[in-house]
Amino acid sequence: MDLQVISRDGEPEYAVLPWAQYQALLRAAGVAHGPESESATHAEGHREQPAAAVDLPSFDQLGALREAKGLEVAQLARAVGISPSYLNLIESGAREPDAAIRRSLAWELGVAGWRGEA
Repeated sequence: MDLQVISRDGEPEYAVLPWAQYQALLRAAGVAHGPESESATHAEGHREQPAAAVDLPSFDQLGALREAKGLEVAQLARAVGISPSYLNLIESGAREPDAAIRRSLAWELGVAGWRGEA
């Protein structure tokens, strides 16, 4: 994934990625319409909600999914934009990643999302 992370005060604040990859992320998340139709739905005063995902792996399967893809901890962490030690904490269940990291992990591992995602 071609991703540029913009930080403020040493913390990631924004992620910039190519439009085609953004659209692929929307499709993977089950969002039927992206910003190109946002003005129409926004004008009507509502937004379409993402479709509910079915048969997704539970988040505690992250390590197994990573290994099944043949990725080392450092490779996946670098692709997602986090440190290998933080990824280890996530895989062990010691840390719960935010929604952006969950989406990035899902993208890199080729799954539509995670159960219990907020």
